[in-house]
Amino acid sequence: MEREDRDKIYSKRVRAGKRTYFFDVRSTRSNDYYLTITESRRFQKDGGFVFEKSKMFVYKEDFNKFLEALQETIGHIKTELMPDFDFDQYKNEQVSVPNEESDDYASGGSSDLKWE
Repeated sequence: MEREDRDKIYSKRVRAGKRTYFFDVRSTRSNDYYLTITESRRFQKDGGFVFEKSKMFVYKEDFNKFLEALQETIGHIKTELMPDFDFDQYKNEQVSVPNEESDDYASGGSSDLKWE
């Protein structure tokens, strides 16, 4: 069994137009857990589609600090910088991307797609 299959415990995908975010819980060899957050962007290049991804790791000892900082930062944007903007307009928006071949195409699943 490949490491990629062995250590992925849980995955949540969030589609957002040309971007897809993956929140994956993974395990270490010592059965510890951590979170990876992957942003995958799709764009055209040379007549085809290419996916560019960025990945971030968040470890259990940082979960509370990370969540607190994320909530505080988003709260600042919503209340201080954009208090009149209706963020709820995006709440149930489901954006589909044409010609998607696989649900986990951007999180590193098996695919013939090229990464840049």
